[in-house]
Amino acid sequence: MKAIFINGSPRKKFNTVKMLEKAKEGVQSAGAETELINLFDYEFTGCRSCFACKVKNSKTNGVCAVRDSIRPVIEKAQEADIIVIGSPVYFGYPTGQVRNLVERLLFPLDTYLVDENGGRVKVPHKPVQTALIYTMNCPEWLMEKVNYPTLLGFTGEEMGRLYGYNEVYYACDTYQFSDYSKYDVNMFPEEKKRESLEKQFPIDLQNAYELGKRLAEKAAEVCAE
Repeated sequence: MKAIFINGSPRKKFNTVKMLEKAKEGVQSAGAETELINLFDYEFTGCRSCFACKVKNSKTNGVCAVRDSIRPVIEKAQEADIIVIGSPVYFGYPTGQVRNLVERLLFPLDTYLVDENGGRVKVPHKPVQTALIYTMNCPEWLMEKVNYPTLLGFTGEEMGRLYGYNEVYYACDTYQFSDYSKYDVNMFPEEKKRESLEKQFPIDLQNAYELGKRLAEKAAEVCAE
């Protein structure tokens, strides 16, 4: 059983990575082989609309045909039993690197075909347990007010449709700076952010661990079939 964890944050030692590391620990508790990948180590674009994956009798087999630096990551995703992508939220969306990767992962798995009942046809693919972990500066009440679950949830819905399963987790009101005294940030008082860091973030980390463990259990069931 293989699992990959993809960090879509430019920071490699902060909230998003910490959440991914905990989810990884949860997966490892089931004996899975795991790897953490930092997207900002790669230079790549999103879908280039070459449509190689939509050509009649296409032989891409659900893998993006473009061969660039991200290709090895896409190939690992093709072989994985578990895929977890983490990203901070910038202006209502994940980072550009995550959007680029999602396009490259999902578009080749989808088709422009419908079945006799009008349902969408997808490229045959083994079931994969997937999750999205979003970290954000805004508190939960504001996340809901600005419709982040709708904006961010669609990608999870598509991953669930194409891979077979998806969960989305939101870590809100995260601690944004190592030293708040260096920044103009009176909108988010440091004392309130520290309170969230000390009380809520440990809960988020434990939930990430449980998420990883849950994905591993589901993947083990699929592998046993």
